[in-house]
Amino acid sequence: MTVGPPGVGTRDEDREESDARVIARSRDEPEQFAVLYDRYAQAVHRYAARRLGPEAAEDLMAETFITAFQRRQTYDLGRDDARPWLFGIATNLVGRHRRAEARRFKALARLPEPVEHEEPVADRAVSRAGATGVRRELAAALGGLSARHRDVVLLVAWAGLDYEEAAQALGVPVGTVRSRLHRARSRLREALGGSDPTAFREADAHA
Repeated sequence: MTVGPPGVGTRDEDREESDARVIARSRDEPEQFAVLYDRYAQAVHRYAARRLGPEAAEDLMAETFITAFQRRQTYDLGRDDARPWLFGIATNLVGRHRRAEARRFKALARLPEPVEHEEPVADRAVSRAGATGVRRELAAALGGLSARHRDVVLLVAWAGLDYEEAAQALGVPVGTVRSRLHRARSRLREALGGSDPTAFREADAHA
């Protein structure tokens, strides 16, 4: 499979099929897997950029889809939506770059604040943060989380997964996701002055 740049538009006729059906077809017709890339390359690239920076995002996004392509025979066709699977692969790949991620958050935490007055740092901080838009307090707070807690909170806030989907992505029970997210949010609230920066994902989805 050839992996190209993100941003390829999704054809209307492709959206009529579930992700599971596309993967099933791709087992005999490998070129059909490109439909999945068309659907989710931008989202995976954005998630990777937020976690590791724009320089590493392209490679991690490509590796995510190469790995998914290689594992398509083992995909559970009972799951119509492949997003948790793809973001799970991406998160596992991020795990190989923990030091780079930690260095990135530490560097962002040292950046000076913008001169202009913006919304409070905790307000919509996680969900609105872009590839270079993580404020320093948030960066420091995220850097202070353990890897497993950071994975959960960013799958929910940045990848847009719900609890069930995050559990699928990480291969853990939903109860574990809830527990880790509760701990992560508590630590973020403490670090960011009492506000919960992950509570705005649903509102931002309609912004």
